[in-house]
Amino acid sequence: MKQRSYLALEGVSVEFPTKNGLFCALDRIDLNIEKGQFVALIGHSGCGKSTLLNAVAGLNRPTRGVIFLDGDVIDRPGPDRAVVFQDHSLLPWLTVEENVALAVSKTANGKSKAEQKDWVQHNLELVQMGHAAKKRPGEISGGMKQRVGIARAIAMQPRVLLMDEPFGALDALTRAALQDVVMELQARLNNTVLMITHDVDEAVLLSDRVVMMTNGPAARIGQDLAVDLPRPRDRLSVIDLPNYAHARSEIIHFLHERYRNPAQAA
Repeated sequence: MKQRSYLALEGVSVEFPTKNGLFCALDRIDLNIEKGQFVALIGHSGCGKSTLLNAVAGLNRPTRGVIFLDGDVIDRPGPDRAVVFQDHSLLPWLTVEENVALAVSKTANGKSKAEQKDWVQHNLELVQMGHAAKKRPGEISGGMKQRVGIARAIAMQPRVLLMDEPFGALDALTRAALQDVVMELQARLNNTVLMITHDVDEAVLLSDRVVMMTNGPAARIGQDLAVDLPRPRDRLSVIDLPNYAHARSEIIHFLHERYRNPAQAA
């Protein structure tokens, strides 16, 4: 029997009831992600990217098929899968460190109060936010809030980090800075990451693979592209490499064809 990948989606379909009957968002998704891989999901709006991510998070249960994480069936949310959303979702009445500490307390794994405090500070330092530990979300910028959201997620030591367009609401310079943070964390922690993005360059820069979704309804995986670029990556170096240009071209052609010829999504 073939050994499963670390994160494995096998024949996953997701349907939702509507007043006009069942709506099929995902149709027979097979996806295998190895431990430590960074996989980007990309596709046009309505292609089921968030539905797929939510299924891995345990927020949506598959109508058919099974999702496995390290051999265990995923059928509910759990601290082994941390989600970073576009909205940072920080509690405004808590300080930065208190927001992260709230997540740490749920996954303390026997740490003492002092060890938990040190762990919170350690993860804030990883995203260059240690200096703002005592500030509240209303006192920091949008990019800084998202750094705290990332710190909160990685502080839980999840087996999989799920990111749903985490930089979509940020300006270009802040977005680039946070992409660099994520690359540095990936190099240091070797996280298994599944990230949704609409940004082609972001997908190529950050990921080991780019999974391209066909148009919905009944979306499927249209292409699974390996990104053959050396790690650690420096954006100013990799953008001039032929493999970067090739990957970027493949994704743009796929997305353009799906937009121009929606029937190809079937």
